Amino acid sequence: MAKGMDGSEIKGLSGGVNQSGVRDYNERLLLSVLQRRGAMAGSDIARLVNLSPQTISIILRRLEKDGIVLRGTPSRGRVGKPSIPMGLNPDGVLSIGFKIGRRSADLVLTGIDGKVRQQLQEHYDYPFPEAVFSLLERGIAGFLDALAPDARGRLCGIGIAAPFELWKWHDLTGEMAEKFRSWKDVDFAAEVARFSDLPVFMLNDGTAACQAEHLYGRGKEFRDYAFFFVSSFIGGGVVLNNTVFAGNQGNAGALGSLRTTGPMGESRQMIDVASIHLLEGRLTEAGVDPRLLWQKPQDWPMLARYVDPWLAQTAQELAKASLSICSVIDFEAIVIDGAFPPEVRADLVARVRRYLVNQDTRGLIEPRIEAGSIGQIARGIGAASAPIFSQFLLNANAGLTSL
Repeated sequence: MAKGMDGSEIKGLSGGVNQSGVRDYNERLLLSVLQRRGAMAGSDIARLVNLSPQTISIILRRLEKDGIVLRGTPSRGRVGKPSIPMGLNPDGVLSIGFKIGRRSADLVLTGIDGKVRQQLQEHYDYPFPEAVFSLLERGIAGFLDALAPDARGRLCGIGIAAPFELWKWHDLTGEMAEKFRSWKDVDFAAEVARFSDLPVFMLNDGTAACQAEHLYGRGKEFRDYAFFFVSSFIGGGVVLNNTVFAGNQGNAGALGSLRTTGPMGESRQMIDVASIHLLEGRLTEAGVDPRLLWQKPQDWPMLARYVDPWLAQTAQELAKASLSICSVIDFEAIVIDGAFPPEVRADLVARVRRYLVNQDTRGLIEPRIEAGSIGQIARGIGAASAPIFSQFLLNANAGLTSL
């Protein structure tokens, strides 16, 4: 089993085919292997995916000609010719990701390596369609102006991550509520087509965060895991057999809708008991501006007297929810990330582990509780990965929708 840079195991990909007419699949297979494992010599790739060295050589030459892979520094072994590792060209494919959140929108430009090249963020009280698409139009224009002409030609699409049934997530009334419900009739492809001819890919925001973690974070360490992303409202994603599973209607991993109970035994959902909007409410009641939670750089320690009880409640709910979902699928791990500082994430994960010790685990295999690694920008990066994943990598279960 191969090892990551930190010594952790990397779950494998294998199974190429040599017949003619399936070149596209084999290219995706090679790119997926390089994305997960890093630069490798062609001979090593051939052994890993069970393709002939000649087939691998032909595909690599084609990908190199297209600028998608690059040659590394040759390394000489004891005998034979020097081994030349081939790796992904970080700028060989570029993509734009747009996250529509309940408190802010994030626009990012990334490469196939998931690194952010350009970023734009805007905060608001409520994400009304006109303002959101105006930001997207302005942002894309600014990104393009900053790119060289050849780099523009490497843009493969726009990924948009938004909450499932966005039009339902508000506390507005009257005319403003009707204005917000207009999201239900928004044709995203048509809106984007007014200012860009790039293909558009839609996905759930929780799934997008999960995709970012799976491709560019700790996802290489686990084959099957559930992913929680704690933001204004908690959400999540599911990874099965090394692939983010979006479900029949793109709403798999709707972990924010898991059932729990309130203090009086009333039926509640995870979004009601383990979301940052509850912390915002605590701050508002105390006369503290809740926008402090979202300012960059984030400085939550100054709000510790409000954050600490929120962390205690959120950790307890996450511990119970982790066992609930493991009763359906015996996930090897539960990965937790969110729109908060890394030290808050580490504290939350430690608390969940402690709470899990006291839970009733009869009939269950207790999962590992692990911290995610991407953080607040995960949904934007995950959105940007959608066009890349759909067009260049193996995409067995992603459930991405091209518009």
